[in-house]
Amino acid sequence: MSDPSGLNRREFLGAGTLAAAVLASAGAKAAERIAAADIDALLARMTLAEKLGQLAQARGQRNDTGPYVPAGSEADVRAGRIGSFLSVYGADTTRRLQRIAVEETRLGIPLLFADDVIHGFRTIFPVPLGEAASFDPAAAEKAARIAAVEATANGLHWTYAPMVDMARDPRWGRVVEGAGEDVELACRFAEARVRGFQGGKLSDPDAMMATAKHFVAYGAAEGGRDYDVADVSPRRLAEYYYPPFQAAIAAGAASVMAAFNEVNGVPMHANRELLRGVLRGAWKFDGLIVSDYTGIRELVAHGVAADDAEAGRLAMEAGIDIDMVSGIYADLLPAEGKAGRLDIAFVDAAARRLLKAKAALGLFADPYRNCDPARAKRDTLRREHRTAARDLARKSTVLLRNEGQVLPLSKAVRSVAVIGPLADDRRSMLGSWAPTGVAADAITPREGIAAALGSATRVLHAAGGEAALAAARDADAVILCLGEDWDMSGEARSRVALDLAPDQQALADAVLALGKPVATVIFAGRPLTIGALANRAPAILWAWHPGVEAGAALADLLFGDVSPSGRLPISFPRHVGQIPIHYDHRSTGRPASESERNSAKYVDAPWTPLYPFGHGLTYASVRYEALTLSSERVAPGAALDVAFWIANEGRFAVEEVVQLYLHDEVASTTRPVKALKRFARIALAPGERKRARFTLTAADFALLDADLAPVVEPGGFSLFVGGSSETALEARFTVEG
Repeated sequence: MSDPSGLNRREFLGAGTLAAAVLASAGAKAAERIAAADIDALLARMTLAEKLGQLAQARGQRNDTGPYVPAGSEADVRAGRIGSFLSVYGADTTRRLQRIAVEETRLGIPLLFADDVIHGFRTIFPVPLGEAASFDPAAAEKAARIAAVEATANGLHWTYAPMVDMARDPRWGRVVEGAGEDVELACRFAEARVRGFQGGKLSDPDAMMATAKHFVAYGAAEGGRDYDVADVSPRRLAEYYYPPFQAAIAAGAASVMAAFNEVNGVPMHANRELLRGVLRGAWKFDGLIVSDYTGIRELVAHGVAADDAEAGRLAMEAGIDIDMVSGIYADLLPAEGKAGRLDIAFVDAAARRLLKAKAALGLFADPYRNCDPARAKRDTLRREHRTAARDLARKSTVLLRNEGQVLPLSKAVRSVAVIGPLADDRRSMLGSWAPTGVAADAITPREGIAAALGSATRVLHAAGGEAALAAARDADAVILCLGEDWDMSGEARSRVALDLAPDQQALADAVLALGKPVATVIFAGRPLTIGALANRAPAILWAWHPGVEAGAALADLLFGDVSPSGRLPISFPRHVGQIPIHYDHRSTGRPASESERNSAKYVDAPWTPLYPFGHGLTYASVRYEALTLSSERVAPGAALDVAFWIANEGRFAVEEVVQLYLHDEVASTTRPVKALKRFARIALAPGERKRARFTLTAADFALLDADLAPVVEPGGFSLFVGGSSETALEARFTVEG
């Protein structure tokens, strides 16, 4: 073991701490192989207060120079009252605190350092909803891997990501953190992000624990209001909200975070049925369950606990291992245990899980593994990290509309106006949930476009008002940058209206009236209701919040160096009154129909989305043809091979996102009219034609029966393939009994 500050393995083992003695008795075993008996030996020597101290997570603070710990925190570490820190990072800071934990406490148990590394540490990638628009889990896995490399180099061991909450309501601000409305897409991105964060094994120096959050149904908040109640059926939980968590756990997620909301009358931080019954019991999850920020204390506000002490007991007995920053476990539960009001077996089990996690991370073997300033400097914001961010930003951007082939613009343009409130806003390029990002690292649209065009082209800029309109009048082409700033989506950013700001809409109307080539670029963390703009703007690129390489990636797309290839991971409503709106709805007994008055439609607006799930254009027309199945009858348990041809009929190289959907025509429970089962990105040169293939298995044909058990029922299926949920080709097959 080596500590950059000078403490070597011999000094550590001779420090007289109990943790050191336990490690010495274990010999030179790798951290992940420390036996349960070693953990139990350590646990047996711990007092109740020390066990609860390990389960207490303290909060760091940030200022202009970086994170720091509040007054009294170091004394609490020495007293064994803190087991982990939130939002404390930096090789020097974490090394100093770690030294106190391993040298100056009775037990010498190392600390865990955690933070919200959501879509990058210093190299900020597109917001998660934007990443999902890439339909490229491998790219998201690479982004998470880079985030883990940078975060661990800067002292962290644990991230509170990925968020795998399902949501069909863009009024909810945290839709920005998820993968959209579709279960299949969400599961694949959940797996990819967990693999990326955790790497090969947790004891690797650049691996960090991933956290699947927020368990469960957080995205079902009534009215799209953050923290509000969720009232969902067992079927909706099992079919829609559970699968991404199951996928993350199957991929090895080391921890799960409880949700703020209540589910069917019971707050999740006190929900034994779902935490102990489903997560621990049915799914056999044995990793850490961490509270959300002050989530335990909030049980009092929920009205299920009379005071903080009761809230702590309820949370511990429900299965919450780690108390994030409320202080209840360390401050109040020792007395509850001594008074016989708390079952100590729950405390022991939680402390054992935490110690196992620290062992798996290699912290008993080397507490200072992430405390090397030289490594932090070497592995942060590397050139290849920025290259990956640029690639993912390009893949995430969705071309919604391109009437008259306005895009791509020619680099020979003599002057271009880059205008609008988001045209030169560095911080907004990073988006929400980028607490460790640095705005100065970001390339803005104005900067990226100017760099791409060079000195031969005049680049005019104004944020808004008459100056922006004057710049547009004076330019040969206009790039209009509108949307949400970085703080308009995210936690506690629920919106009752999703329109563009009135001044932005007015600017767009005035610029579009000039009759010049206009490319509208919208930055946002969620779908917006842009019908008024979509009716007039010839070209619309939806860029989300693209990250540090925003401007460079945007220039690549605007001028045709790369063709857009993003697809919508969530349906765009025409009006907020349509919400929730999603492609995988049930047909109902009276499906929506223009010709039928008494059908599931509106009388004052279309029932269809403005842009459907999976929608996205490229700079070429791609033709789908010759769909074939390996058989029209599928034997029980057998697979089905699906093949079709796609052809690039344009003059630009493209990446087409091919999508395959299924519909179970007759079943014992109602089924979605269409459900995504497979997707892939396929590169096509101009004029190139390729054969695409997918294989479906019995799991793809399964449903949950009346008892919520997975079954494959015999009968007919419709199969659809194309470039969006409004697919191009269709076939039918039968699954035999």
